[in-house]
Amino acid sequence: MTVIDHIRNFAIIAHIDHGKSTIADRIIHKCGGLTEREMKEQVLDSMDIERERGITIKAQTVKLNYRARDGKDYILNIIDTPGHVDFSYEVSRSLYACEGSILIVDSTQGVEAQTLANVYQALDINHEIVPVLNKIDLPASDIEKTKKQIEDVIGIDTSNSIKCSGKTGEGIEEILEQIIKVLPSPKGVKDEILKCLLVDSWYDSYLGVVILVRVIDGKITKNMKIKMMSTNQEYIIEKVGVFTPKPKNIEELNTGEIGFIITGIKKLSETKVGDTICEASKPLKKALPGFKPSKPVVFCGLFPVDSSEYQKLKDGLGKLQLNDASFSYEPETSSALGLGFRCGFLGLLHLEIITERLEREFDINLLTTTPGVVYKVHLNSGEITELQNPSSLPDPTFVKFIEEPWIKATIITPDQYLGSIIKLCQDKRGIQTNLSYSGNRAVLNYEIPLNEVVFDFNDRLKSMTSGYASFDYEIIGHKEGNLVKLSILVNSEPVDALAMMVHKDFAQSIGREVCEKLKDLIPRHNFMIPVQAAIGGKIIARETIKGFKKDVLTKIHGGGARDRKRKLLDKQKKGKVRSKQFGRVEIPQEAFIGVLKISKDK
Repeated sequence: MTVIDHIRNFAIIAHIDHGKSTIADRIIHKCGGLTEREMKEQVLDSMDIERERGITIKAQTVKLNYRARDGKDYILNIIDTPGHVDFSYEVSRSLYACEGSILIVDSTQGVEAQTLANVYQALDINHEIVPVLNKIDLPASDIEKTKKQIEDVIGIDTSNSIKCSGKTGEGIEEILEQIIKVLPSPKGVKDEILKCLLVDSWYDSYLGVVILVRVIDGKITKNMKIKMMSTNQEYIIEKVGVFTPKPKNIEELNTGEIGFIITGIKKLSETKVGDTICEASKPLKKALPGFKPSKPVVFCGLFPVDSSEYQKLKDGLGKLQLNDASFSYEPETSSALGLGFRCGFLGLLHLEIITERLEREFDINLLTTTPGVVYKVHLNSGEITELQNPSSLPDPTFVKFIEEPWIKATIITPDQYLGSIIKLCQDKRGIQTNLSYSGNRAVLNYEIPLNEVVFDFNDRLKSMTSGYASFDYEIIGHKEGNLVKLSILVNSEPVDALAMMVHKDFAQSIGREVCEKLKDLIPRHNFMIPVQAAIGGKIIARETIKGFKKDVLTKIHGGGARDRKRKLLDKQKKGKVRSKQFGRVEIPQEAFIGVLKISKDK
């Protein structure tokens, strides 16, 4: 037996909160990766925000040594992946670095939408799957029902599934034995020339760019001169190491192993995820297929509340992008909000995480504009432009039609909530493509415009099903839509930060709701303020914020009071007209946040 036969590379995949990171903790503890004193909960979730929210954002790797029951020593390379749909790009590239996966299913909740999405990704690249039923220590655990769901919905045989509890540690040894027995060892040739996959990269303030690699053929050693095939740049390896889960420097990484290299690169843009690394003196003829680059799907503007913090925000965004290549930004100017940035995200959770990290790590007070998606605007000239910001839509007379992105949504729900979910999807302009059953749970497939989903779809789905329904989606392309730009005018001035693209049928109701919300949130001034919603030059909704009325007549009494009163009231009226003409309306941050939270189809 060669050493490569003793290596097992596997990813841990599951829906959110089904226990991936906890089981990773138990495996690390069982294999002695960390001492009792060094162990803590969710040891692989290194960011504060991951630990507080109890979610995994970045996939993490760890190399462990395990002595099996047959007395042989094995090397286990684990990748703990995120469960949330916004970070599915992390899952897909982690799976490419492995030969097998552990599929964890919560035995109290059964198969959920993200379970399906992740397991299909694994099956698409021919992974062997080890099904694990977690949380068997809970009274609500139903092993047989969960097994049947896995077989009916996913189609995986569960006769060799493992019952375990991440909390108590029961069944962890059985998982390790099953990994060795069922999952294949890596296929690769040690004596071949170097072929290496760049799985991930991140910026370390002390070391520069740290590159996570999977060696396909050959070996990678310290002081070796390597070449990145996508850029043709050459570098000398300064350090080679593995995570145990603490970083540990070693001399070389052999065929089939996962580890990190440091080459003194200072810019993350030089390390493209999915790139092929080879030896500079022995270049490869053909690169590995690599990964599809992750494309932002949700865009919004980020502006500092205090304009003096603009440079601070710019530096913060630059530093965050070093560790998150899927996040993009470019400068933007708004007449209402000043200088800021137009940022692209993979979803609303991704947006939330980035804004929270900016506020926490860089101490910046942020204002976020309405999230929107990327539209394709077809002009009469035949030109097609991408529209990220509704305020920059060309004049409607030049526009032939507008296309919006659509998604394929998978919703899994207990059947008692089916009617209300179907109504929600129809309200969101959804088209049903499939409905199937597994026991008392329904699996719904819908095609829905992404714009209808980014706002509040997930929140409403969870609230109307008491949290039992789960939702997953993938982008399927663009379709023509009857879309218009809804402008919001405050004191007859358009507020570009509140402009939004909406379906024509919903424009009036949304416009009315935004005006009502702003009327409550914008403080009264000394003059009357009209708040209007408009499509082009046509006003479709209006609310009026009344001005303060100072009592100028209190001190008037005695003879000729009536004439003096009229003079003072006329003077006050003229003053109000003048102040309205020159008065600038201060729109507080709460007003923008309030508009963000409006449900689009109340």
